[in-house]
Amino acid sequence: MERYNLNGTFFYCPVDLTLSVIGGRWKGLIIWNLKEQSKRFNELKRTLVTINDKMLSQSLKDLVEHGVVNRKSYNTIPPKVEYSLTKEGEKILPIMQQMNDWGKKYKAD
Repeated sequence: MERYNLNGTFFYCPVDLTLSVIGGRWKGLIIWNLKEQSKRFNELKRTLVTINDKMLSQSLKDLVEHGVVNRKSYNTIPPKVEYSLTKEGEKILPIMQQMNDWGKKYKAD
C-alpha cells in the first residue's frame, strides 16, 4: 500500500491528502476567489462575507505553508500584503471548475 507524507502526517489515499490541504469551509473559496487576480486581505474578507479575521488569516497561512497561495509583502506605509495562487495552486483550478459546474447542475436538478 502506497503512503503519502505531508509534514510528518501519513496518508494512504491521495484524495485524503488533497482534502487536508484544500478542504474545510474556507480554503476552497479562497482559492476560487484568487483564480483571476491577486487580492489583499480585506478584499478577500469582503468577498467571503461571513468569514472572521482569525479564520481568514489561519486559512491563508495554511495555504501559504502548503505552497498553494503566495503571500507578497510590500515595504510601504501602511503595510500592503497581496495573496495570489502559486503554480501549484493554479493546478487545482480545473478541479474547482468541475466542482463549480457540478454544484450548478446539482442545484438545478
